[in-house]
Amino acid sequence: MLNLTPEQTADYLHKSYAAVDGLWFMKVEEAEGFDKALDIDEKVWQVMPKIQARKMKSFAGKEKGLEALRECFEAKLGLDGFEFKTSRGRTYFEITIIKCPWYDKLVQSKRTHLAGKIGNRICFAEYSGWADEFGCTFRFSNEGKICTGCVNCGLKFEEL
Repeated sequence: MLNLTPEQTADYLHKSYAAVDGLWFMKVEEAEGFDKALDIDEKVWQVMPKIQARKMKSFAGKEKGLEALRECFEAKLGLDGFEFKTSRGRTYFEITIIKCPWYDKLVQSKRTHLAGKIGNRICFAEYSGWADEFGCTFRFSNEGKICTGCVNCGLKFEEL
């Protein structure tokens, strides 16, 4: 049996996870069209953050609240290969995404013309799902989104 390092294992699993997300989307798109694939993708990303957030909460020994969300969400972004910075207020925190690996994949596949449509629906579904799991709310801040031509993505999470 091949004896992989933890880093090799993580790299293998991360690349497989990213590849399967794109592959299933393209296969549904081929069979049913882009809009149907995006509808299904949105449904997937309404559920996936629940799974991810619950697992991250168990790793961190956290339950609910803004600080628990911030800590777990930052870990998720790091694991997914995002470059970002965080700022905090008393009842909220904001994430500025500087580099988005999902957008980079759209650039590589020459599908940036679809990026805004995908990002507006999928990112909102995913980030709202994370916020819900911690009893918080999510909205895009005024910074905009990379996928719509802005320099950064601005995310804002607030206590209810």
